[in-house]
Amino acid sequence: MKRDSRLSSVLHALLHMAEQDKPMTSEALALCLGTHAVVVRRTMGFLRRAGLVASDRGHAGGWRIDADLSAITLRQLHEALGEPIVFAMGNRHESPECLVEQSVNAALDKAFVEAEALLLSRFSEITLADLAADFAQRHASHQKHANHGAVGHAA
Repeated sequence: MKRDSRLSSVLHALLHMAEQDKPMTSEALALCLGTHAVVVRRTMGFLRRAGLVASDRGHAGGWRIDADLSAITLRQLHEALGEPIVFAMGNRHESPECLVEQSVNAALDKAFVEAEALLLSRFSEITLADLAADFAQRHASHQKHANHGAVGHAA
């Protein structure tokens, strides 16, 4: 089963957008994500319907974040994307007649429900601002190391 990577892609796109002082076109976002602009427009449409992004037409148009980064949680984004299935694992048969398989399904179903609830709860605690801050810290550290390396090579 193919994994759904839309949440990861959306987070990637939104962090690029957060770094810009102007809207980003679908084409520019597609380059960042290594995908096609049509995929970007389709995916961003889900976020627009949720009121998280907006798009402007025209020469200076494109996508922009339409909410405070600290107010956008991973849970909201997951919901805006249609709440894709969190786990690729599942039961062999959903309604088995075999009592052994019924026991297996009961145990797995309970574990999957608990794990998904825990994950979605954690998603509610993580904001786009948290990710932007983490990116800023990583970028600053990377720049520091890159500049230090450049100085070291000059000597």
